[in-house]
Amino acid sequence: MNLPAWSILVAPIATAGLFLIAPSPAAVARLSRWGSAAALAVSAWLARAAIERPAVSSHGLLLDPLGAYLAVLVSFLVLAASLASERFLRGETEDGKPSIAAWRAYYGLLHLFAASMLLVPIADNLGILWVAVEATTLSSAFLVGFHRHRHALEAAWKYVVLCSVGLAFALFGTILLHEAGARSGVGATLDWTAFVAAAPRLDPRIVKLGFLFAVLGYGTKAGLAPLHAWLPDAHGQAPSPVSALLSGALLSCAFYAVMRFHAIAVLCVGPHFLGRVFWAFGLASLAIAAPFILIARDYKRMLAYSSVEHMGLLCVGLGIGSPAAIYGVLLHLWAHGLAKGSAFLSAGGILEAFKTRRIARVTGALARAPASGFFLFAATLGLSGFPPFATFPSEMLILSQGFRSGRAAASAAAAALLAVIFAGLLHHVSRMCLGRASGPSLEEAGPGARLWETVLPPALLVAPLVVLGCWIPGGFDRWLSAMAGIVLGHG
Repeated sequence: MNLPAWSILVAPIATAGLFLIAPSPAAVARLSRWGSAAALAVSAWLARAAIERPAVSSHGLLLDPLGAYLAVLVSFLVLAASLASERFLRGETEDGKPSIAAWRAYYGLLHLFAASMLLVPIADNLGILWVAVEATTLSSAFLVGFHRHRHALEAAWKYVVLCSVGLAFALFGTILLHEAGARSGVGATLDWTAFVAAAPRLDPRIVKLGFLFAVLGYGTKAGLAPLHAWLPDAHGQAPSPVSALLSGALLSCAFYAVMRFHAIAVLCVGPHFLGRVFWAFGLASLAIAAPFILIARDYKRMLAYSSVEHMGLLCVGLGIGSPAAIYGVLLHLWAHGLAKGSAFLSAGGILEAFKTRRIARVTGALARAPASGFFLFAATLGLSGFPPFATFPSEMLILSQGFRSGRAAASAAAAALLAVIFAGLLHHVSRMCLGRASGPSLEEAGPGARLWETVLPPALLVAPLVVLGCWIPGGFDRWLSAMAGIVLGHG
C-alpha cells in the first residue's frame, strides 16, 4: 500500500482534535499513546518506501531518505514523551493543579507540536519548510510556559521572541535564494529539488549571503552559539517530557533545515566557504557550552547546555564536509536525540523525587529513584561519548575526519573542549546518582505508583542508542550513506 507524504500528519492532528471529546484524563492519556504509536508506524512505513523509491512525493511534499530519517526520530521521541507525560500530569494533579481541561490542553499542544515537527521533513518547498519551523515555535511556546509561574512565562516569551527574530533571518535567506533562482532561470519555485538541480548556475554571491542568513536563522532555533540564549531557560522551565522533545527533536528539525541549505550552497560556492562558517559556529558552541556545564547548578540547564555542545559538534562535522564526516553527523544526530530525550525524561523522575533542580541538593538518586537515576547516568554516559553508546563512534568519526582534513589545530581544540565537557557532565551526574539518600524508593512507594511509566520511556530510547553503538545493521549503514550523498548535493 502506497501512502502519500501528507499522511504522516494525519495521526497527530486527528489525535489533537479527539482530545476535545475525551471524557477523562485516563482517556486522554490512552488516546495520546495510541496516536503517538500510529504516527510512529506511519513514519516507519513511509521511511521504508522513501528508501526503496527513493522518495515519496505528493502535492508538493517530498519525503526522501534524509526526511524519513528525521521523521522516524521525531515520532519515536514523541511516543516516549507521550508515555512519560501521564505520570507528570498525574503528579501535577495530586498537587491540585491541572483539571481535565489542562490534560486536554497539554496533550493537544503536544500533538500539534508533533505535527509541526513532522511537517518539516516532508516540506520540499523552502517556504513551507520555514512555515513548519515557525509553527514549531508557536505550538511549543505554551508547553514551555505550562506551569504559568513567572520564570516559566519569562522563558516562554524569551523563546518566542528570540526564535522568531532568528527565523526572520532565515526567511530573508530564503528570499535571497529565491532571487538567485529567478536570475538563473529556475523560475518562481522554492522547491528544494529544483534549487539543487540548478545550484551550479546560481549567482554565488547571492547564495553565500542567503546561506549565511539561513544558518543564522535556523541556527538560532538549533541553539548554536552565540544565538542560544533562549535554550537553557526554555529547557529548564518546560515540563521534562517537553524538554525531551525540545532538545531531542526540535533542535534536530532546525539542524535538518541547515543541512538542506548546505546541499544547495555546496554545489554553488564549494565546500571551503561553508567549512569556515560551520567551523566558526561549531567551535563557538563548544567553547560556550564547556564553562557553563562545569559551573552548572541546575541539572536541567546543564542538559540544555549539553545540547549547545552537540549542535556545535554537528556543525564541526558539516564544516569538515567529507562523506565520512557527514555520515558521522547523521549518526550523531540520531544518537544525540535518543540520549538527550532519555536524559530529560529521567531528569523528570529525579525532579519528582527530590523536588528540586539544584544539583547540590540531589544525592543518592540511584537509591531514592532507582530507575530514573540509572537511566540518567546511562544517558549522561551516552551524551559524553562513552562506549558502548552510539555517540562514541559518531564523535570518533567526526574528530578523526577533522584531523585528516588538515585542520589539526581546530580538531584538537574541539577534542579538548569535548574532554572538558565530558569531565563536567560526569562530575555533576556522579554526585547526583551516587551516595546515600534517606527515605523510601519513590518509584516503588505508594499505591498509585506505576514503575513502567518511569522505566519504559527512557528505556525505549537507550536501547537503540546501545545497539547502534555496538552494531550498525547493513540496511541502516546504506541509509546513512545515501543521506550523506543528499547532504553533499549528490542524492
